[in-house]
Amino acid sequence: MPKLAANISMMFTEVPFMERFAAVARAGFKAVEYLFPYDYRASDIAHALHDAGLENALFNLPPGDWENGERGLAAIPGREAAFEALVDQALDYARIFGCKRLHVMAGIKPKDAPMAACRATYIRNIKHAAKQFAPHGITVLLEPINSRDIPGFYLNRQDDAIAVLKAVGAVNAALQMDLYHCQIVEGDVAMKIRANIAHIAHFQIAGVPDRHEPDIGEVNYPYLFDVIDSLDYTGWVGCEYRPKGATLDGLGWAAPYGIAGGSA
Repeated sequence: MPKLAANISMMFTEVPFMERFAAVARAGFKAVEYLFPYDYRASDIAHALHDAGLENALFNLPPGDWENGERGLAAIPGREAAFEALVDQALDYARIFGCKRLHVMAGIKPKDAPMAACRATYIRNIKHAAKQFAPHGITVLLEPINSRDIPGFYLNRQDDAIAVLKAVGAVNAALQMDLYHCQIVEGDVAMKIRANIAHIAHFQIAGVPDRHEPDIGEVNYPYLFDVIDSLDYTGWVGCEYRPKGATLDGLGWAAPYGIAGGSA
């Protein structure tokens, strides 16, 4: 049975961010993930997690200048110093509230940057992040993202992420496999899971094509959950979707997996 973590950047938006931890716990989730915590004090998030009895499954490194279109710096040549500062910032947060998985966004490939330069920069930066995270038991995660949601994103395919991981060669670097993105870019999702399970440290899910609840759309998630269970995966499955209506109204799909619902 999947261990479901609620993504509170997308779910439970009916209440303010700092109130979502309690709402998640009332609904039956045991963990949360989110995109970026940096608008809040790490100590406040730590207290919210503790009070709600939740684990922080995952969050992202800062993406750079989001308002001006940046979506990560890891594969952007010439931005290495800025990337290292983002690593330090994320590590400060993760240490305070005990998060053990951090997603490093590759970024949007500059039009004038050679692919070889982006690849070399990406490998270099992932090695750096893994080295900084290792003493704290933190795993750096690479996530392929479809180019419809983020046009020009550097990393789109599972096999490309695996190649980078092999080049990095760090035991605390792994794949974050988002089944929504994988279906859009590649399909054949069950076989991709089976082929890459040894490298996967986190899953994410959403309905395809509209990123609503996972029981809406073209993907058979109960089947995929059975595949994941058969491979003895024990990590979290992040629910990174935008509810079609009220969050609680759309949680019926999760009842077989221990989510009881409740009031936000």
